[in-house]
Amino acid sequence: MNPVERALRTVDRTQQRHRPLAVVVGVVKKYGDDRGGLLAALITYYGFVSLIPLLLLLSTALGFVLHGHPDAQRAVVDSALADFPIIGDQLRANVHSVQGSGLALVIGVAGLLYGALGIAQVLQHAMAEVWNVPGVRRPGYWPRLGRSLALFATLGTGLLLSTAAAALLGAALGGPAARICGLLLSAALNSLLFLACLRILTPKQVPARALRPGSLLAGPLFTLLQAFGAALVAHQLRHATAVYGFFATVIGLLSWLYLAAQITVYAAESNTVLARRLWPRSLLQPPLTGPDEQVLEDIARQEERRPEQHVDVDFTDPPSDEAPSDETPSKDSRPKDSPSDKHSPDGRGGAAA
Repeated sequence: MNPVERALRTVDRTQQRHRPLAVVVGVVKKYGDDRGGLLAALITYYGFVSLIPLLLLLSTALGFVLHGHPDAQRAVVDSALADFPIIGDQLRANVHSVQGSGLALVIGVAGLLYGALGIAQVLQHAMAEVWNVPGVRRPGYWPRLGRSLALFATLGTGLLLSTAAAALLGAALGGPAARICGLLLSAALNSLLFLACLRILTPKQVPARALRPGSLLAGPLFTLLQAFGAALVAHQLRHATAVYGFFATVIGLLSWLYLAAQITVYAAESNTVLARRLWPRSLLQPPLTGPDEQVLEDIARQEERRPEQHVDVDFTDPPSDEAPSDETPSKDSRPKDSPSDKHSPDGRGGAAA
């Protein structure tokens, strides 16, 4: 074993033996195993395409819910648009309610729903990938449609509550105290909203308590992204505007959406890693740890597409000349109380969506 490999294996042993480091490495490796970057890119694309239909739906729904209160309607819409850096003002000038009556209104709303469904569908797909749900056990079109509508209703309700809470806080406090308390309140509400959305998007067999860690992580991160996202994107576009012109604005929005998508996927991955105790993971292989084998097995079983199809996974010992000479925690180092049943209620392999 050369000095470089010996040093790397020392680092590997260190992270495996310290739980905080092992959990972080486990989340990052699970993100890579599930192609988290690709999932985040899909969420970004469909989020960008669904943005205008969702805002038009929001404005139309507010026209019914807050009928006769135009100031309240505008406050909620402005609260939603404030989250989007750079193009918030352009969106504000073009978002309006769908007008009409009877059949025309129904057709208009149905068209907007169809245009907005993409983001809800891809979020459900991402959660199924993160929890490695086999294809044969994923829900069909109508259950997915029901979850999509529930997701939109939850997001709308969360927006109404956050707007009302911000208004009350602004009336009760002023100055820096209002700003600090507003950020804390936003983080708490974002965590609750993220938990509610994950409950809709993830397999039913996953208990709600397994979704809490990622929600507690995502809430503050989303708040920071909302608070400082505009400054971050503006910094990135400082020199891009001269080159790309108007398209620099689109690039900035896509960058912001991609950051939000990465937060979403990483938060979901942290839930999976903590629920299944998928640590420690090996940085240098062989040997594989128990969690390494479990992740590979779950990914393989994920490819089951028919009830008649059953995927079996087996692991063999590496050749003796590939085995490291230094002692490295083996697959037996996995915690004894780690769930290993593929039909366990944490959403692993055999869980139905």
